[in-house]
Amino acid sequence: MSTPLQAPSSEPMSRPQKKGVPEGLWLKCKGCGEMIYRDEADKLLGTCPVCEFHFYVSAKQRIAQVLDEGTFEELDGHIMPTDPLEFRDKKAYADRLQAEQKRTGMNDAAITGTGMIRARRVAFAVTDSAFIMGSMGSVVGERLTRLTERAREQDLPLIIVSGSGGGARMHEGILSLMQMAKVSAALARFDQDGGLFISVLTNPTMGGVAASFASLGDLVFAEPRALIGFAGPRTIKATLREELPEGFQTSEFLLEHGFIDRIVHRHKLKSEIARAIDYFGK
Repeated sequence: MSTPLQAPSSEPMSRPQKKGVPEGLWLKCKGCGEMIYRDEADKLLGTCPVCEFHFYVSAKQRIAQVLDEGTFEELDGHIMPTDPLEFRDKKAYADRLQAEQKRTGMNDAAITGTGMIRARRVAFAVTDSAFIMGSMGSVVGERLTRLTERAREQDLPLIIVSGSGGGARMHEGILSLMQMAKVSAALARFDQDGGLFISVLTNPTMGGVAASFASLGDLVFAEPRALIGFAGPRTIKATLREELPEGFQTSEFLLEHGFIDRIVHRHKLKSEIARAIDYFGK
């Protein structure tokens, strides 16, 4: 017996959903424009396998990359930022701080502590551009100053990895600008006592950070193609009203003009720092 024909349904037929590429699997390189596997870049410490462009990595990733596993001990993490000027731009500074802390998992733009690099104990700090562009407020300045003083007291090599594109933090006004002098003064005392300070400049290192502690290292290393300077190239170009030299304010340009000592690929940084510590007898 044949099955009777049924009237067509008024409901639209459901189409099978296409399986797309999982989000975040691919990454477009800002250096060469190639699409690369994110996992492959991660295995290379956040660098492009094609052109070796250095991507942003967080402060916690920096610690894992440079220090021996399990040796980092954070210091002064309890120091929290406040809003002494009750500053407001598009939003209140106090609200901005809470939003940044929730988004990044950090309570301010710098993490400081001690750890080991190839079994050599060091005082170590890193600033993170993800937190209000890594700008230097009172907490960043205080943590770096205290770390420098501990390095001086304990005769430890001091390593600061700078990833600060915001310079001094305008939300704290003159209190932020004072941190430039405070950290620089602590570094001067550290230098007078024969301390070794290695400054590592990453993309970006700008403004009051570049104009103070980041430029004061006994050795100044920089990652390839990092943007380093005081005012940004667009600001300088608009002010001077003339074309800037090719590669202006990049690591390569600054090495050529004697501003930094060496460009170091990220995967070599740990070994280069250890070698420098041994060379200086620290």
